[in-house]
Amino acid sequence: MAAALVSGCQATDGDSLRCGGERIRLLGIDAPEMGRCQQGRRCAPGDPVASRDNLRRMIARGSVRIDRVARDRYGRTIAVVYAGGLDLSCAQLKAGHAIYRQDWDNGRRIGRTCR
Repeated sequence: MAAALVSGCQATDGDSLRCGGERIRLLGIDAPEMGRCQQGRRCAPGDPVASRDNLRRMIARGSVRIDRVARDRYGRTIAVVYAGGLDLSCAQLKAGHAIYRQDWDNGRRIGRTCR
């Protein structure tokens, strides 16, 4: 899957975007749930509104580039997404608005890049 510059992206929560009709999940991270945590699932701690709002501010930084990696079982694109050159997965981790999930990091790309 090729990288592409897009516009009109909106954060739906702290680890997901909608760019036009495409739903995108940030690679390798899990942010607090906007709704209830499903029973039996280990959900990320924290404030879901603050996490989403931080992602919204970062998207507003500049051009959004999507480096598509895969699709998940829900049909969402799994991707490394950059806004104004900033890796959004790394930025959410650094700001404390998400946790790293090695089991969701195809090729350990986020684990290698985010310090």
